[in-house]
Amino acid sequence: MGKGTTELVDLLILLGMGAVVPLGLALIDEPGLARVHRFWPIAAVPGALSLWLPRGGLATGSAVLYALGTLAIALHAPLRLARSRSLAPAEVAVLTALAAPSVAGVALVAERSGYPLFGFEPHILALTVPHFHYAGFTAALVAGLVCRTVRPGSGAARCAALSVPAGTLLVLAGYFLGNWWQFAGAAVLSAGMWLVGLVTWRELRPRGGDRATARLLAVSSAVLALTMVLALWWALGRAAGLPHPTLTWMAATHGVGNALGFALCALLAWRRIAAGRTGADRATAGRAGAERVTTTPTEAREAAR
Repeated sequence: MGKGTTELVDLLILLGMGAVVPLGLALIDEPGLARVHRFWPIAAVPGALSLWLPRGGLATGSAVLYALGTLAIALHAPLRLARSRSLAPAEVAVLTALAAPSVAGVALVAERSGYPLFGFEPHILALTVPHFHYAGFTAALVAGLVCRTVRPGSGAARCAALSVPAGTLLVLAGYFLGNWWQFAGAAVLSAGMWLVGLVTWRELRPRGGDRATARLLAVSSAVLALTMVLALWWALGRAAGLPHPTLTWMAATHGVGNALGFALCALLAWRRIAAGRTGADRATAGRAGAERVTTTPTEAREAAR
């Protein structure tokens, strides 16, 4: 990769570390994860610093601190599975989201040290880091949230919640098994993301609650229609030896589009939705409390009699 592409990829990683991951963590209802969210800057700041340091011991040490933070997230996946004992589609997506950042963390440590992990060159490892922030973590989490929120029995939502994790794992397997496996992963992942966008556009956007939330959901859905076509084009071109976009072009289009248009907009929309639900719950609790207060004097008089 050229210097400009490397700097752009680093900026996408910074956005993932500093904004996307903490926004996503706040949306996962998992006991104990709030503590990881609260102390996340302790991992994110060294991780960001490692990107701007030259490869070597200091950069590697900073990346290790970030990897430990991602491991703290990943440890909640088996804990959640043991607690819920569920492999429902929405749960599979959330479990994938919890585990994915650790792959990015390990890749970052190897890349910053210059070590060819499993034989992969540093530039491949560098691309793995944003991929598992956005496709592995954000896409799986959003697919799980969509599946959990839409009407019960939505086949499209359930399929999306399973396709996104499956596609992400196939892409990872493709690193070891070959380009056609990566293309298969890109196809499954793209199908899942298109379903996420379709369900969001048709069912969630109209009842987004307010104009800003609806617009964020609309943007996150519309962007996927283009960015995932680019992913398929690139993967098919590599597998079949056909003309395909360069890494620089992919980072500037597919990467930026998914990071800003999909991931950031989707997570901001879901944060607003979660805040609206919390406010509604508090209002309901407040009304119930007020009713109890207004009836208390009568109850007291009845008891005195």
